[in-house]
Amino acid sequence: MNLANTLDLPESRVEEYHDELRTSRWLTDMANSHDERNGIDRTQAEEAVRTLLRWAGDDPKREGLLDTPKRVVDAYGDWFSGYEDDPREYLERTFEEVAGYDEMIVLRDISFESHCEHHMAPIIGRAHVGYLPDGKVVGISKLARVVETYARRFQVQEKMTAQIAQSIQDVLHPLGVGVVVEATHECMTTRGIHKRGVSMVTSKMLGTFREDARTRSEFLRFLRGGQEG
Repeated sequence: MNLANTLDLPESRVEEYHDELRTSRWLTDMANSHDERNGIDRTQAEEAVRTLLRWAGDDPKREGLLDTPKRVVDAYGDWFSGYEDDPREYLERTFEEVAGYDEMIVLRDISFESHCEHHMAPIIGRAHVGYLPDGKVVGISKLARVVETYARRFQVQEKMTAQIAQSIQDVLHPLGVGVVVEATHECMTTRGIHKRGVSMVTSKMLGTFREDARTRSEFLRFLRGGQEG
């Protein structure tokens, strides 16, 4: 392939283009190598991946694995971005002009991907969040962001469920909060006991959701699609 024709460059510019490209890649690599998080720079993180590849029995220098450490570190930056966010900040953006609305608010089927803190294996599921407002409400996207922020950390499902509920209670001060989380755990389906088709359900009820059986029943009825059980 003729690079000059492909890029519509004069021959005299091709070598200059190569130099610019190499410089750009070098600058990108340098910036990435100094991407430090929590006292660990990117070079150290990538070397840790190479160590695991060698431990698993493969050669991190072979062609198919050359870029794997970079990709894994990039993926970790995405998967665990929740450590960089404070979920309570999302809930502080409230509004009170709701024409006197004081009934239950429920957001169902919030999908999430998390990772088990015991085996670093994926947890895939959905969360259902409800609360009974006491004068102020929050945009529904903010509820989804709270779920997302806690999910993008190492988790156990029970803790994550409680964290979501408690953060809503602490910031919005509603009359009550209910959170139900359903998820499958790859640490159980791809290792150990190898049981597929198994899901785990956890719930956390606070305030009137815990104290009043009718409120709790209404919330759970919403989760069934509004159908009487």
